[in-house]
Amino acid sequence: MRDLGGTMVEEGDGIRKSKFGKTIHSDPNMSMTSPVGEDDLCLRHSSASANGTGPSFSEPNRSSGEGSPMMMSPWNQTSHFNKSLSVPFDDDNVPPNSLIGSLTREEGHIYSLAASDDLLYTGSDSKNIRVWKNLKEFTGFKSNSGLVKAIVISGQKIFTGHQDGKIRVWKVSLKNPGVHKRAGTLPTLKEILKSSIKPSNYIEVKRKRSLWIRHSDALSCLSMNEENGLLYSASWDRTFKVWRTSDYKCLESVHAHDDAVNSVVSSSGEMVFTGSADGTVKVWKREMVKKGTKHSLSQTLLKQECAVTALAINNPASVLYCGSSDGLVNFWELEKDLAHGGVLKGHKLAVLCLEAFGNLVFTGSADKTICVWRRDSNIHTCLSVLTGHTGPVKCLAVEKEQGQEVRKEKRWKLYSGSLDKSVKVWSVAEYAQIGSMQQNQQQVVGYERESPPSDGSSYSSGSNYERY
Repeated sequence: MRDLGGTMVEEGDGIRKSKFGKTIHSDPNMSMTSPVGEDDLCLRHSSASANGTGPSFSEPNRSSGEGSPMMMSPWNQTSHFNKSLSVPFDDDNVPPNSLIGSLTREEGHIYSLAASDDLLYTGSDSKNIRVWKNLKEFTGFKSNSGLVKAIVISGQKIFTGHQDGKIRVWKVSLKNPGVHKRAGTLPTLKEILKSSIKPSNYIEVKRKRSLWIRHSDALSCLSMNEENGLLYSASWDRTFKVWRTSDYKCLESVHAHDDAVNSVVSSSGEMVFTGSADGTVKVWKREMVKKGTKHSLSQTLLKQECAVTALAINNPASVLYCGSSDGLVNFWELEKDLAHGGVLKGHKLAVLCLEAFGNLVFTGSADKTICVWRRDSNIHTCLSVLTGHTGPVKCLAVEKEQGQEVRKEKRWKLYSGSLDKSVKVWSVAEYAQIGSMQQNQQQVVGYERESPPSDGSSYSSGSNYERY
């Protein structure tokens, strides 16, 4: 559907763009699948196919048509899901950078992931939040609202952000960990009623009056600041909002960008970063004041034509990463007063999601692949490219694997959610990739170290793709 009189055009693939061709939002706003039937309210056991059943690793000889926008559409995928349950690797025998499982539930595209204590939460456009444990469905709960765009976990609370602009809060039952009860909705009904009395609490959004404590468009991202008990939410309405997790009160709303805010991340210090479809990355300084918080613009790190689609800060907070719709990843070093460190070039199409943990960086893309990077100072080496998804990789989550003391190298468990309706589980080793690559060239495609470019990145000719 097109609106030639306005600025918005909705193409057949459901991606919102400007009529000048610039991608407006990082999410393909896919049409909803068939409504969930009553029988879906009762959770049934889902399939989990272990590794060895599909393409798990890089394919150096991919056909040229695979990277085309038409081929990238989820609606052009014809593969069906493997319903069988195979025996996974023993924990001690899992090859590094390998697929160890695939979780499928044919109910919607996967838009959000969150991992904590060996539990994986998945959100899709089916309105259901599924909980997985050891490659099996553990439990789940239903939101009765728009698709689940974001999930963050804080202790026994789970916060979910939705297409309708609201945030739902869920609590895990202390008596039964398999039960999740809804504890509230942000903004709360009490705050809405209290704010609606004063005319000064109304703002004009898209020619309509709305309370400032409400998001007037789809929610795109959530970020938790545990240190100060704050939750940040970003939205397509061009704002980010700050919530106090103790009483669910909205403390502040900041009109941050000239277009949709696709990502917000809060550092352990006083800085908050936002990335937008207007092509900018902004730095905000947080001050704790009597009534809550006050955020002021500190600087603009990036201005570009293409949309900023994802942000991530590594742990410990030393590097900020920014993914864009042109397939590039810029990064800045926090310890060097946000000096620009360089550009990572590893994808053919838009980077849709980022995760950074320790010295590893994971980038997921519309080209269906995940690049694994290792950082040494400001030099990043692309260690491997994980393939196997048949649709764009929309979200990532990572956590340490259990039993680290048994192995010589550090292992990470990487979860990837895709618009092919599946979640894949990978085992990634931090320092064993090069040796494993030499032993088994068919499993892992590595990248030889070259003289690093002047921009601080490191990659082989095979990973330097054309811009999207």
